[in-house]
Amino acid sequence: MKKIIFSSFITILLLEADNLIAQNVLQKISPVNFSQVQINDDFWKPRIDKIATATLPACIYQTEIATPRIQNFINAAKRKTGSFKGLVYDDSDVFKALEAISYSLKDNPDTALARKADEWIDIIAAAQLPDGYLNTYYTLTDINKRWTQIPNHEDYNAGHLMEAAVAYYNATGKRKLLEVAERYANHIDSTFRLKNRHWISGHEEIELALVKLYHATNNDRYLKLADWYLQQRGQQTAMGWFTPAYWQDIKPVKEQTKITGHAVRAMYLYTGAADVAAANGDTGYMKAMKAVWEDVVDRNMYFTGGIGSSGDNEGFSKDYDLPNADAYCETCASVGMVLWNQRMNILTGDAKYIDVLERSLYNAALDGLSLTGDRFFYGNPLASIGRDTRSEWFGTACCPANIARLVASLGNYIYNKSDNDIWVNLFIGSETNVPIGKSTVNIQQKTNYPWDGNVKINVSPDKKTKMILHLRIPGWAQGKPVPGDLYRFVNNETQKFSVTVNGKDVAFNMDKGYAVIDREWKKGDVVELNLPMEVKEVIANDSVKADAGRAALQRGPLVYCIEGADNNDKAWNVLLPSNVIFKTDFQKSLLNGVITVSAELPVLTIGTDGLSVITQKRTITAIPYYSWANRGGDDMQVWIPRNIKDIKINF
Repeated sequence: MKKIIFSSFITILLLEADNLIAQNVLQKISPVNFSQVQINDDFWKPRIDKIATATLPACIYQTEIATPRIQNFINAAKRKTGSFKGLVYDDSDVFKALEAISYSLKDNPDTALARKADEWIDIIAAAQLPDGYLNTYYTLTDINKRWTQIPNHEDYNAGHLMEAAVAYYNATGKRKLLEVAERYANHIDSTFRLKNRHWISGHEEIELALVKLYHATNNDRYLKLADWYLQQRGQQTAMGWFTPAYWQDIKPVKEQTKITGHAVRAMYLYTGAADVAAANGDTGYMKAMKAVWEDVVDRNMYFTGGIGSSGDNEGFSKDYDLPNADAYCETCASVGMVLWNQRMNILTGDAKYIDVLERSLYNAALDGLSLTGDRFFYGNPLASIGRDTRSEWFGTACCPANIARLVASLGNYIYNKSDNDIWVNLFIGSETNVPIGKSTVNIQQKTNYPWDGNVKINVSPDKKTKMILHLRIPGWAQGKPVPGDLYRFVNNETQKFSVTVNGKDVAFNMDKGYAVIDREWKKGDVVELNLPMEVKEVIANDSVKADAGRAALQRGPLVYCIEGADNNDKAWNVLLPSNVIFKTDFQKSLLNGVITVSAELPVLTIGTDGLSVITQKRTITAIPYYSWANRGGDDMQVWIPRNIKDIKINF
């Protein structure tokens, strides 16, 4: 009996120790907020500006004029029952556009845009019911049916309202929308967080939004409600074709180890779980998130960082099922990958999550936005026979505002901080000031990334300061394109990266993918990181049948593709044998300026007799994947066959 009691006591101590360790780690690391980061990067600043000048005007036009989204709020404010038009989740697009506007106003102050945001906020506030409820579909159809239909996105819409409110408050200091969000959150809390009351959000989003609201207001009621929502999973709720797997409801979140169902729903759920874990130090959520993440990255992620191969459920099918031309790869799911991987990095301090975030950001997510800023991809295939073109808008219009808010909020993802540490996660020209102890450390980053790997970081505390700098060394710069073995370099030998301080070699330790420099810093210190920018051939795990006998190209963080526009209107008749010599060239006038990758490759053509096939070498040019389909519909391939037998369609 004494042994049993002692064993139980030790178990309790170990569990408590785990929780204390988790809380200590999780509470120390936090992202530097977008409002504290100024981006001046040659690659990203023009894109952020394009959000302000092209993407947001497109969103506003579609919201106010081309569709009845704002009119629904006006009608709801007037209680004009029976006047709702559109889809049950259309409110969310208004909120996402407002969130994107909030981020944009920080980098691109615009009086007219600010007035537009305030005008929308006044209309939204007027549409809110006295008890805090705010949803134009039910207000204008049948208010008695509210909170009776799980699939109808009430919580999802509410979550995007909360995110917009927090973003607008952080960007402007104005509280009106934040107070609207608080009243709605209080209504939801009073309605659901009751004894023996069960409910799941039909489209996850509110979980992560409530944690944002908690951090903005310091009201732990919202954190408790977020945790309550997470705890509702596992009821195995099925409604029509909505299976439990579809909305991640097979098991409780803390018991989940496999990715299932709708990709965007999954990303928002797991981002929320990571947020709650970070706030509570909950090791149960931490353990589950790590297991599910490994299932995604090891068996269910496209080389571009996109996820969700199946259009049938807009999500996951089975392990290693990663078709190219039929890839669904929704833009919103790639945005979700950025959100989730950022949270996983904060949870663990591990750079591998930023490696995946970077892959998704520069490739699968950025592909969703045209170079002009006013055309969009909903799905992002990895091969095309010319039928895939970008659209001005969609009936279900989640993607345009979603990619807009991601790009406009890029400052959220560059730096992390703690009491005595600064993490540099992304290599983006920018400036921020980070409080460390009794000092303020000015960080200025200058780089031509992703075109070259030279990064200069000025680390200037206002007085001499002992602190630790964590500098991410991407996995691809260390011979590994992704964590796990889903993809690998044909030749994993790579040139060495280097780190110097003030022009001299500096001692550092590698820890969790970061070069860690612990020293006393003084004003004017300069860190220089040099990353190898080799063109690398990549092959997939043998279990990925769609990529068998094929290879892809990567340079730095960018995935490359062959597009017909650069190669005599053809991309399906090219072979990529081993031991090819690649050339790179920056072409300023091509696709807003890109580095192309070219090589002499075998190309198959039909002979003049119409019967024979001729193989001859031609110079073939590859472009960054994100930039394809900006010159109209065209043939495109990411995964290039190595042998004639692997060419799968007529050319």
